[in-house]
Amino acid sequence: ACSGSPWATRRVGHGVLEEIVRKVLLTYWNTVAFHALYARTAGWKPGDGAPPVGERPLLDRWLASRTQALTRDVTDALENFDTQRTGALISAFVDELSNWYVRRSRRRFWDGDPAALATLHETIDVLTRLLAPVTPFVTERVWQDVVRPVDPEAAESVHLASWPEVDETLLDADLDGQMNLARRVGELGRAARAEAKVRTRQPLARALVGSPAWSSLPEALRDEVATELNVAVVDSLAAAGADLVEHSAKANFRALGKRFGKQTPEVAAAIAAADARALATAMKESGRATIDVAGRPETVDADEVVISERPREGWSVVNEQGETVALDLELTPELVRAGLAREVIRLVQETRKASGFEVSDRVELWWEADGEVATALTEHEATIADEVLATYVTQGAAEDSELAGHHDTDLGLTIWLRRV
Repeated sequence: ACSGSPWATRRVGHGVLEEIVRKVLLTYWNTVAFHALYARTAGWKPGDGAPPVGERPLLDRWLASRTQALTRDVTDALENFDTQRTGALISAFVDELSNWYVRRSRRRFWDGDPAALATLHETIDVLTRLLAPVTPFVTERVWQDVVRPVDPEAAESVHLASWPEVDETLLDADLDGQMNLARRVGELGRAARAEAKVRTRQPLARALVGSPAWSSLPEALRDEVATELNVAVVDSLAAAGADLVEHSAKANFRALGKRFGKQTPEVAAAIAAADARALATAMKESGRATIDVAGRPETVDADEVVISERPREGWSVVNEQGETVALDLELTPELVRAGLAREVIRLVQETRKASGFEVSDRVELWWEADGEVATALTEHEATIADEVLATYVTQGAAEDSELAGHHDTDLGLTIWLRRV
């Protein structure tokens, strides 16, 4: 076990080990392999051009803060022999690391960004030491293959390394809260797409977000949300939200009957005739509303009225715990072609991988297609070339007859690739 803590030589419980192995270890290993691949591709090593943490992009500062919080919380949990909490903390962190930080920063790794490479390396260093008492053999392998080769001052073994110490100056509770909101908005946006059966690769014109804290997010984080949702613009729901949802109201006859008896049908008819949106607003504000029943006012409670909400045609709206995301589903011809370009990029990337190309390999690309796909390829040629590292893109069959064509029936597209 890592030195520097009184629990270091004591046995860690089997429960946390099972949790780590089942949910965390593979993701941790894949993240390490991802970093090693792009660090090697960029020729990067620690100290190569990365600014201090406080001057790095927002996502880097957030991960640094989360890493320090993890160190603090795992240390506390293990000092109190709480292996179950340790497993939960590390599991949640590794999920954030892989499914948010790495995914949202992937383009920066492709570009060999020193700040991103340094941030992920520093995180892996700390995480490896925190994991060492629980997964001693895998972390030792990572230490020997990833940490020691680039850090001459690193301990001979991860199990001889000092336990990480918390750097309080890197903790940023406000940024953590803002990032949590951004992630929740992303989850709601994906749910809205799934509900509307719109592919993630299909760009949309705009999303509207309803949340009391949305206005507090910095512009850089709002841009991250827009990219995550694959929309051109993200605005507040406050101005347009009332026009996006249609309400309907009907009586809960069982609840009404207990209070109104024979008058229940009359009250039910009045509920159906009332302004459903006004009823919904009143119920949210006070739990009751006043309706007109044959010229006399009557008060009905929330349990006596069934309010239903559904998005207006052309929008997908998802609400959860007071936060709302509304996606504009209208697809212009320009958006459709942009979505087709994304599908072309997907096909080329899958073909690159199946062909055994390295991530840094440059390629030449030939293609044949008709209709909208051909228009999309022509219109978005520069973007496609940039994403797939193509130095040459042209319409028509490959000039080299020995090159195999790769056909996608759904797109009606055939491509040929040659490594440069």
